[in-house]
Amino acid sequence: MEVLENKRTAYEEKLNEYVSDERAAVDLISSIGHLMYEKSIELILFRNPLVNKSTSEVLNLHKKAKSIAFNPVGIHDTSALARELINLNLAPSKLDIGKLASEWSTEKNNFSSPAEFLSNKLAGFENTDDHNITPKDVVLYGFGRIGRLAARELIKQAGKGQQLRLRAIVTRTVNKDAITKRAALLRNDSVHNEFQGTVEEDYENSTLIINGQIVKMIEAKNPEDIDYTEYGINDALVIDNTGVFSNREALSRHLKSTGVSKVLLTAPGKEIPNIVYGINEDQLDLDSEDIYSAASCTTNAIAPILYTIENSLGVIKGHIETVHAYTNDQNLLDNMHKKPRRGRSAAINMVITSTGAGNAVTKVIPSLKDKLTANAVRVPTPNGSLAILNLNVAKETSVDNINEIVRKAALSGDLVNQIKYEIDPELVSNDIIGNICCSVFDSNATIVSNDKKNIVLYVWYDNEFGYTKQVIRLAKYIAKVRRLIYY
Repeated sequence: MEVLENKRTAYEEKLNEYVSDERAAVDLISSIGHLMYEKSIELILFRNPLVNKSTSEVLNLHKKAKSIAFNPVGIHDTSALARELINLNLAPSKLDIGKLASEWSTEKNNFSSPAEFLSNKLAGFENTDDHNITPKDVVLYGFGRIGRLAARELIKQAGKGQQLRLRAIVTRTVNKDAITKRAALLRNDSVHNEFQGTVEEDYENSTLIINGQIVKMIEAKNPEDIDYTEYGINDALVIDNTGVFSNREALSRHLKSTGVSKVLLTAPGKEIPNIVYGINEDQLDLDSEDIYSAASCTTNAIAPILYTIENSLGVIKGHIETVHAYTNDQNLLDNMHKKPRRGRSAAINMVITSTGAGNAVTKVIPSLKDKLTANAVRVPTPNGSLAILNLNVAKETSVDNINEIVRKAALSGDLVNQIKYEIDPELVSNDIIGNICCSVFDSNATIVSNDKKNIVLYVWYDNEFGYTKQVIRLAKYIAKVRRLIYY
């Protein structure tokens, strides 16, 4: 009887503990919303977004923090600190509440209160005129896979202190039917699910009203034919996601349009800077250069890991094999195609094809020039890809050493937004769909040969959404609308 009573008591205690955590999570979610929409302060938890997360998702992210960050934080601490943040007069910023809570747990004896602690940590974040942001008008030229995801992200990030402001979408045809179909594709996506917002068609004015933001639909056959100022758009950044224009001469046609000041290509570019944000954006001269490339999804996936390994172990040579989801470039059923093998049905075949990622990454990391070969296999999945990096390194290493090198890079330094350190032993491609990082490092798959210098690394990536996040990060950098950050 006593044993049964003890079990019942243990059950009640555990349940009460969880309910208490749920209440704290609800309180945290309330603070997250207030900070985001009233002060343009975005809270994240060890680089994981917290906006629009459910109670259970917030609690699960706290649980995962222990296994990845090796630094557990409690929901009650993060909730209490978030409440204190509301009372501070802070500029628009992005703050890692997990990092702050972790530091509070170890440093609280040095401060009289959480408010004093936060004021100390966030010194320089005061809301002054120096930190005011003038939003940059953005035009999406093309509205395909990347264009629609970019639209979702740009709309989602709107609010007080808005950085990028989606003003127009340019397509070859704009009529009632085209607007209806494009609105439907924005609302629902077979891979990325339903858009968590509202999309209204205004046929009379040829606009989409997305979460209350009026976005003009513009019909144009040529970039230079548009006068954006007619629509109240000025000094705009054009994000070209058509794939039609890829060199400086072609992309310069956008700059002939009235109202455009910068152009960003969502593909590898020729004769223009190819940038993987987090690695080489600091080499840009933003005042003299007007055209940029965000490189490719694969380059953005492999560059952060290669950069980390090159700086820690040194890369002598290597081969990169990408196992890539099929794309619109391929045929649904067998048909003619200008490239070898890509004419065969993408939905039922693995297709060996070429990739320029090996050469492209050397534009981002010059020290790797002539050291890498690369190839690709397109596989019958609609999204979610894998890069396999087989490298010979200069220094002897081990599985634990490599994993620790990457784990640290994922938690601190310049690549915390790019690298996700994953420990799930059951990880598969579907699990990384929607991941905000362009490189998801599979720590359980790391291989080191007996000579301790040949290593094999597995890097997953959402070749659509993860890449789009990199495009948006680079767009903010180019537009000079970066918020203050603490993480």
